[in-house]
Amino acid sequence: MKKIKFSIIIPIRKANPYLKETLEKLKHQSVKNFEILVITDKISGTASPSEKRNLGAIKAKGEYLVFFDDDSFPNKNYFKNATKLVDKYKDISGFCGPCLTPPKDNIYQQASGLVWLSWLGSGGAGMYRNSIQKQRLVEDYPSVNLIVKKSDFNLTGGFNTSYWPGEDTLLCLSLVKDLKKKILYNPLLIVYHHRRSVIIPHLQQITRYAITRGFFAKRFPENSRKIGYFIPSLFAIYILLFSIVNLLNLYLPKELKYLIYLFNLPLYLYLSILFFTLIKFISQKNNIKVSLLATITIPITHIYYGILFLNGLFKKEIKFKPHAFDKKTGKYIGG
Repeated sequence: MKKIKFSIIIPIRKANPYLKETLEKLKHQSVKNFEILVITDKISGTASPSEKRNLGAIKAKGEYLVFFDDDSFPNKNYFKNATKLVDKYKDISGFCGPCLTPPKDNIYQQASGLVWLSWLGSGGAGMYRNSIQKQRLVEDYPSVNLIVKKSDFNLTGGFNTSYWPGEDTLLCLSLVKDLKKKILYNPLLIVYHHRRSVIIPHLQQITRYAITRGFFAKRFPENSRKIGYFIPSLFAIYILLFSIVNLLNLYLPKELKYLIYLFNLPLYLYLSILFFTLIKFISQKNNIKVSLLATITIPITHIYYGILFLNGLFKKEIKFKPHAFDKKTGKYIGG
């Protein structure tokens, strides 16, 4: 019997077209030293993604656990490259790689992908998560493309089921801080991740992430209290002050109006960077409509994320309470 090196764990609510695509892509991997565990609500008895992943880890036979989302799939040589990496870096506990936008995504999804891969749009998350960058050590990575040595995963106690999203951040924190292990980002571990369309679905996805990251910046600062996560909030506050200060311009004496111009300089700088980002988008995609959509979405994302980050920062608690699933009736209980 062929040895199983990797156990792929995919949590889902129920079967969907994206999952079918993922399973089809896995059939065509150049190396097939893995098993696939798809954990549904019916199997786990809960809607909680972290509980499903923990259940998958218990059932897993592989030496390494591979976490994908149901709307993501690896490139053809993912497990060939992963095998080389885990064999070369036996002291490394976790591995991850870039999450790229599938070429077949529609223009609204492509625009969302452009926001995330750009320097201006990605902010604290880092461009390396959404574009191909140099190999590096990281201390936080999402479970859409994360490989963890099973023995170390067990030592951490698995995913914290009290939080979603953010359970992957806490797992990484436990690996790095508590176990003193390392997580390696490698550009060859490519996963394609379907994006949420701009603007409403894109912002809906950001809602929980922003609130959770704001809360984590206070509660778990080791890998969440970074300047990049705070900048959108500072920008949102600045825009509010910009409106107020420019109203005062009507009442300032002429000799003090230069103070208003100085206050406006950061916005002029931001708009200049946004313009050059648009030019870069057009050169990358050769599609003006997608580029414009992405460019417009960036400041909206910054302000929206910034406000919700502050909301999370001042929350006392954000415990996640998933619906329980009754396997007998096929219905959800509570919430």
